[in-house]
Order: sequence, then structure tokens, then C-alpha cells
Amino acid sequence: MTQEQTQLGTGIGWRPEIAAGIDQLFGIDWVEVVAENLCHDHLPEPLTRLRERGVTVVPHGVGLGLGGAERPDPGRLVALAQRAELTESPLVTEHIAFVRAGGPMTASPRFEAGHLLPVPRTRDALDVLCANVRIAQDALPVPLALENVAALFSWPDEEFTEGEFLCELVERTGVELLVDVANLHTNHVNRGEDPVKALDQLPLEAIAYVHVAGGFEDDGVWHDSHAHPVSEPVLEVLRELCARVSPPGVLLERDENFPPVAELAAELDAIGRITGDAQGVVRA
Repeated sequence: MTQEQTQLGTGIGWRPEIAAGIDQLFGIDWVEVVAENLCHDHLPEPLTRLRERGVTVVPHGVGLGLGGAERPDPGRLVALAQRAELTESPLVTEHIAFVRAGGPMTASPRFEAGHLLPVPRTRDALDVLCANVRIAQDALPVPLALENVAALFSWPDEEFTEGEFLCELVERTGVELLVDVANLHTNHVNRGEDPVKALDQLPLEAIAYVHVAGGFEDDGVWHDSHAHPVSEPVLEVLRELCARVSPPGVLLERDENFPPVAELAAELDAIGRITGDAQGVVRA
């Protein structure tokens, strides 16, 4: 890593449904917003107010599909770069995933998955991912960090563990990591992967920030819903990570079934007790 990482602090995923509640939370250092939900030339008024308070706004992309066989779409890269400049963010983030397939170079029509699909942990897939990441890095005005995704299945004939794959990606591209501890727990339940082993293999110095989110287990399958309170097993993975490194930032994600703002504040405080953020989050 060549650039000095930004210390973000404690944050929450910004969604229009909880914008008024986030306005009441003091002790929030930053918010993350889905890049594709932003206009290219102006921010929603609630985000503008947060920036005027000194709250950092980080665009989080979901549509690049850097793990796909095709090179990144130039238009999507331009759009992500515009959002980085619009928010004056110190970085942008995306996912280690593919989201579409088919198209003119294949015998099948283009298909949009509507979901973040896991990349096979093979050498060939890693070569493609690294090439796409370098293209994205060259097109963006700020550093890029990539998130590990949750999965319901494993691809056959994989050659790397989660930690090995991420470590190799960082070594070859210099990209930063957005480590989602809820996704590590999801992969523990669904794929039998040890989150502690994954953390032990990660290049900890490459962590840009951390996601924490809720989910639920049904019939032996963990659903990364972002619609439930953060569970104790996910918080335990966060404890394991914080025992190894002090992450530059930790962010709570919630996308559905939004609770009262007091419940969000309590979850943020629980996260802060683990990360050592003594400031805490309070309601106005």
C-alpha cells in the first residue's frame, strides 16, 4: 500500500428511509451511500446537510462486476468517478463479484443477475479479476477498496481459501479491502469456512474499513438480509478482527425493516464498544 489510509471512524449506511433518523445521530463520523442511487451532479439535501456537519460520504458501487469475464464498462467507471468527485470522498468501494454474463462475445444474450455472485477462487478467475481491478483503479480519482461477498455455495475445484484469494489480490493490485464480517459469518454457516482462519490470512494493513450487518439462519442456511439486528456471532467475528488490527472505519448496514433510530444507535454503540470508539453515538 502506497497511500495513507483515511481514518473514518464509526459510520452507518445512508438510506432515504432513515435519513431523518441519521440526522439525529451525533457521533456518526461517516456514511456510505449506494453509488448507483446518486445523481451525477447533486446530492440529496440530507446528504448535503451531513457533509456540512463534517460527515464523510463514501460511494459504494454495486454494478461494476469486476469479477466478470468482460472488462469493466467505461460508462460505469465514469459514473463511479463522478460520484467520488461529487461526494469529495477519500475512496470508493465495490465488490469482488460478478453481476452479469453473456453478451455479444458469447452465444447467449446478456443476463443481469440482480445479485452479487461469488467469484470462483481459481487462478484463472484471479487473473481476470486483477486485470479488471487495475482498469478500475486507473479510471478512478481516489483509491478503490473491494468487499468480500456472502455466498450460498462454493464453486468446484477452487484453489484458494478466502483469505489466500484476498491476499493475492492485494499483493498483485495494491487494492484496499472492505472486510464484511457478516459475510465472513455467512460463509462460515453456508460453506463451512472458518472466519478466524480467513482473518489470519488477510493482509490486515490493506483494510480500508469494515461492514457489520444483520441476518438470520433458516434450515441451516444463513441469509445476509441486512434487515435484522446484528447477531452475536457476527459481533464475535468483529471482535476477532479488532484483536488483530484497529480498522480505520466500521459501518453498520441496514437495508430493510428499518427500526427506530434508538435501536440503530444502540447497535452502533455495541459496535463502538468492540472497536474502542469511546465517543459513542447519541440521539439529538
